[in-house]
Amino acid sequence: MAEIAVLGAGAWGTALANLAARQGAHVLLWARDADHIAEMNRARMNARRLPDIALAQSIDPIHETGPLARAELVLAVVPTQAMRAVLTAVAPALRAGVPLVICAKGIEVGSGRFLSDVAGDVLPGTPIGVLSGPSFAQDVARGLPTAVTLASHDSGLVASAGQALGAPWFRLYSTDDVRGVEIGGAAKNVLAIACGIAAGRALGASASAALIARGFAELSRFGRAYGARAETLMGLSGLGDLVLTCNSPQSRNFAFGLALGRGEAPGATLVEGAYTAGILLKLAKARGVEMPIAIAVDAVLRGAIGIEAAIDGLLSRPSGRENPEG
Repeated sequence: MAEIAVLGAGAWGTALANLAARQGAHVLLWARDADHIAEMNRARMNARRLPDIALAQSIDPIHETGPLARAELVLAVVPTQAMRAVLTAVAPALRAGVPLVICAKGIEVGSGRFLSDVAGDVLPGTPIGVLSGPSFAQDVARGLPTAVTLASHDSGLVASAGQALGAPWFRLYSTDDVRGVEIGGAAKNVLAIACGIAAGRALGASASAALIARGFAELSRFGRAYGARAETLMGLSGLGDLVLTCNSPQSRNFAFGLALGRGEAPGATLVEGAYTAGILLKLAKARGVEMPIAIAVDAVLRGAIGIEAAIDGLLSRPSGRENPEG
């Protein structure tokens, strides 16, 4: 039985832990909060993050780092802005060369670095992969059909992670375009907030479709500027994830925008897209990439303009020839 460590006991981390356990692995589900871990051990369920889904018998929730030394594969499933701190905390316990798969989406605000680079900073020489694509934790936890992308330059990591996580209903498609997969996952969160705002303002299905299409054009321009392949951006981790995230209140980014659009308080949890907007635009500016929808979202989040002004600004932009490449 393989030993897999999952760093992060949120909904997605718990769903992936159950997935790996159902494929025959022994899983160490690690989190910093000792009380949360104790609750999961008592109830055999993550009632805080993924209620009504029982933990598989071969999952051991832990908060100590020592047992992580047994891991043959590590899944990092913590918020983007906490990734560096968590990897730094667990690094002394991990065996050298153990493959690491990043299962978060975003860009580190302070450094402007993508998460594969953050992991490389903390764990030099470690084989690194990125798992991304259109997937909700509830769907995966319930065994509903899902397809995602696993990106890595290391063929051994792709093979081991594929064996650990692949199932007939959880399909893994591989690529070595790590940056392209990361860009799709980060940019779509910002664009999902825009779609949520539009839904909250009841702008209609036509406006939603236009936002997704023009948002994908922005994502594509940014991706090309940073070396992503067109086929990656058109695939599961780009267009696929964008469509899912921009259409469902199950998406925290969409729900956040929906609340903003309705004039409601969006809740205490700041979603990844809200963190990512500013740094995404900074990186876009550095390469001369035009991203008007992302600019509008960032301006609203900073309080620089109101939602009506943002909508008016986008609608008043001059029409031009549609470029099939974005």
